[in-house]
Amino acid sequence: MPSFLPTRRQFTAAALAGFAAACSRPSAPREITIYSGRGENLIGPLLQKAETALGVKINVRYGNSAQMALAILEEGQNTRADIFIAQESGALGALARENLLTRLPDEVLNRVDRRFRSPEGLWVGLSGRTRVIDYNTKLVPKEDLPASVSDLTQPKWKGKVGWAPANGSFQAFVTAMRLTEGDERTQAWLRAMKSNGARDYPSNAPIVEALGRGEIHLGLVNNYYLYRFTAGNPDFPVAHHYTKGDAGCLVLVSGAGVLTTAGERSADALSVIRYLLSEPAQQHFADENNEYPLVFSVEAPANRVPLSEIDPPDIDLSRLGDLEGTLKLLNAAGVL
Repeated sequence: MPSFLPTRRQFTAAALAGFAAACSRPSAPREITIYSGRGENLIGPLLQKAETALGVKINVRYGNSAQMALAILEEGQNTRADIFIAQESGALGALARENLLTRLPDEVLNRVDRRFRSPEGLWVGLSGRTRVIDYNTKLVPKEDLPASVSDLTQPKWKGKVGWAPANGSFQAFVTAMRLTEGDERTQAWLRAMKSNGARDYPSNAPIVEALGRGEIHLGLVNNYYLYRFTAGNPDFPVAHHYTKGDAGCLVLVSGAGVLTTAGERSADALSVIRYLLSEPAQQHFADENNEYPLVFSVEAPANRVPLSEIDPPDIDLSRLGDLEGTLKLLNAAGVL
């Protein structure tokens, strides 16, 4: 009777042939997906460089931070996202509260000051902007500058302050004020500002532009908008003024976290975050985006006030995600 069982030699030869064939087939490319709340112009060039440097194909879905966070929350365990990059830390906090972010290694977290990362280690800051009071240097002597944003309700500033209540960074500033001052005092400040004739603008850049032409004396803005004007006109008559310890000098952080659903792609996801925290990437944030690098070893450009000299409110930046509560307060105060 013929035997249909292979001999040991035949089995070994077949196994080796199969192994050789498997080794000869090209392996599937490593691939990760990023949901980005940062605009493509701000983060896209760095992700392209990371893709080349790391040998990992990076797929990116762009939108605003709230949209991307909501998409991940709705997709849950079925999300395609391995990394979430947010323009605002509050969106990262929203995912952290739903246990959708995994703890990052200490060697990643410790590259950044504890103020600019999750207290639980669930996300890390990549770059920063500061809230600031910009002022027209020809109209406001330094000795008259307000000590805090609370002083902006004084009669001497009536009709002279610009703000952008519909802007996301202004709303983050109001959220920070709610955390430090409470809702009642924040609402009272908003109403007092409105009564004092605060002038509405659609966003930060028009406020800085209005300051330059003397339409207003002071403006509540993010720091980096001014550099767009001074780059082309070094004599542009606007400068920064930083308050101390209140929401007026809040540091706004863009950051990243790895999704718990990344699974076997977690190592590649971490390598991308490490790349974004590398010195060349941090220098890119400073030079190309006019942002603050957050890694200790990279200094801000020479014409910036160092982060070490800025005194922002001591709050958990993950808690800046209560946009709904802030919008209700802004509407109740009649400024939206």
